Amino acid sequence: MKKSNVYESIKLSKNNALKVADTILVEAALQININNESYTVVMRTPGDDNQLIRGLLYAEDIYKSEEALSINTIEVNTDESTILNVTIPKDKLRKGYLNKRTLLSVSSCGICGKTALKDLKITGESLSSKNTAINKVAKEDHKSAVNKAINSIFDMFIKMTDLQFLFKETGGSHACALFNNKKELLTIKEDIGRHNAVDKCIGDLIEKQQLKQVSYMLVSGRVSYEIVSKAFFAKIRIIIAVSACSSLAVDFAKEFGICLIGFSRNDKMTVYANPQHINL
Repeated sequence: MKKSNVYESIKLSKNNALKVADTILVEAALQININNESYTVVMRTPGDDNQLIRGLLYAEDIYKSEEALSINTIEVNTDESTILNVTIPKDKLRKGYLNKRTLLSVSSCGICGKTALKDLKITGESLSSKNTAINKVAKEDHKSAVNKAINSIFDMFIKMTDLQFLFKETGGSHACALFNNKKELLTIKEDIGRHNAVDKCIGDLIEKQQLKQVSYMLVSGRVSYEIVSKAFFAKIRIIIAVSACSSLAVDFAKEFGICLIGFSRNDKMTVYANPQHINL
């Protein structure tokens, strides 16, 4: 399926108008059925749909098993909209399924299909570790430790940026990349929706049985509540973003033991929650 289309457009600048063929990122609907009943419609960039579904079901506490799922194509249309059906044994459906979405989750918002405030509540044990890195810093030079942490984080961002092929082509995609504790890249996905990119990464590593290896989640945009929620359910303790973090994201990160870092660019970053997870 196409991830981008070419459109005739006009680029304007002072004293100039130029007709060009511009490459635009595709946004298309994916209807997800669970046991032949509509669950939600996700606006996404086509591709990695099975991984998107696996990640979404996992992050919304609907299906947490790593066993393979039966995902069948019901319909594919010329506009790239697709209907897929997921077959899940009823005894495997978790409480997240009871908080059913309404039928639309737009590409800019992963929680917009929720119907009640109670559906946004996260419950579970904090991811904070008693054996924290911050206790080790007293034995080494603090400035050196900070520089080492910053350099290693930006090394990961370089790896992610180098593989953002859709962004290089269209300038319109978000990216998520997951790394292990050795800062080795495990997966990277792009999508028009930043939460979709996260779901695709989580789903990819579920299929590869590598999700438990993840230590770092890097995202190319801002971090709102939904990203922290997905990281929490995937037990990822460190989220690092290029852009801003919302107040609710910070509050939940503090409560659930997730290290949250924003504005990671130009050799600077801001740690909003749980700095003990990194060497600072």
